[in-house]
Amino acid sequence: MHRLDRRLYALTGALSIALFACGGAKPATSGASGGRDDFGNVITVGHENRPKRIVSLNPTTTEILFAIGAGSRVVGRSTYDVFPKEAAAVTDVGMPLRPNVEAVLAVHPDLVILYASNDNRPAAERFQQAGVIPLALKIDSIAQFERDTRLLGRLTGDSAAAYALVDSVAATLDRVRAATANLPHPTVFIPTWDRPLIAIGGGSFLSQLLDAAGGRNIYEDIATPSAVVTIEDVAKRNPDYVLTSPAAAPNIGTDPKWRALSAVRQKHVLIYDTLLVGRPSVTLGAAARSLADLLHPGAVR
Repeated sequence: MHRLDRRLYALTGALSIALFACGGAKPATSGASGGRDDFGNVITVGHENRPKRIVSLNPTTTEILFAIGAGSRVVGRSTYDVFPKEAAAVTDVGMPLRPNVEAVLAVHPDLVILYASNDNRPAAERFQQAGVIPLALKIDSIAQFERDTRLLGRLTGDSAAAYALVDSVAATLDRVRAATANLPHPTVFIPTWDRPLIAIGGGSFLSQLLDAAGGRNIYEDIATPSAVVTIEDVAKRNPDYVLTSPAAAPNIGTDPKWRALSAVRQKHVLIYDTLLVGRPSVTLGAAARSLADLLHPGAVR
C-alpha cells in the first residue's frame, strides 16, 4: 500500500501513519466567530454568513453534517466519505489529504472543511486565496468529536441538533462505562499498521473507547494517537489480548513474529467491527458497546 494511501486509510478507520503527520496544529476554540481552527486560522463564518455550499474532506465531519441536518448543504466530499449512505450522492472531489483544489473549487463551495494535517496546509492557503473559507479540524479524540460537532452546529445554524447528538453519544458512552466500571480491565494491544509496527496510543479515541469498554491499552502512556513500537516491547508489556481489524487478523495468525506474544499463542485475538469502531464520529457510543461485548460479553444491557 502506498504511504499516502495508508494515511488516507487512517482517516476512514485504520488510524495508520497519518496520525504522525498532523502535528503543529493549535487547538480550535469554541466560538463560531472570532475563534480559531486547528491550523490557528480565525474562523470567519458567523451568524450573518452561514455556509450554503460546503465541501467536507473528512469522513467524520461529513457524517456529522448529515447527522445534524446540514447534509443538503454538502456539495462535495472526499472519496473516503461513505457515511451515511446519502453521502454517496454528493459529488466526489477526490482525496482528503493533498486534495485536488481545482476539483473542489469546481463545485463552487463557500466553506471547505479539511482534516488538520500538515499535508493540507497548502490547500487551505489556496482555498483562502480563492475567496473560499477553509476550516481545518483535527478529530482524533472523543473530546474533539464533541467540540467540533458543537462548532459545526453553530456554523451551520443547527446547534440544537448538534448538542443533542453530542449528548446522545455521551449518554451511551456513560452507560457502557458504568456497566464495565467494576469488572476486571484486561490489558490490550491495538496495532494499526505492521511495517513499521504502529500501536494506538492514549491520545486516540480508540484507546478511550477501550477504556470505556472495560479494557486498558498497554500504550495508554503514549500521549499521541499512535506511535511506532517494536514487537519486543509489546511482548515485554505482555497484553492479555490483541485487538485488531478483520483485514489485519489473518497476518497476525500466520506471521511468525507475532508468536512472540503470549496473547497470540493463546489465540486471544479480538476482531473489532471496522465500520463501527474505526472512526471518531456519531457511532462512538455504539462502538464502545461493541468493544465491551468483545471483552465482557453480556455486561452491557
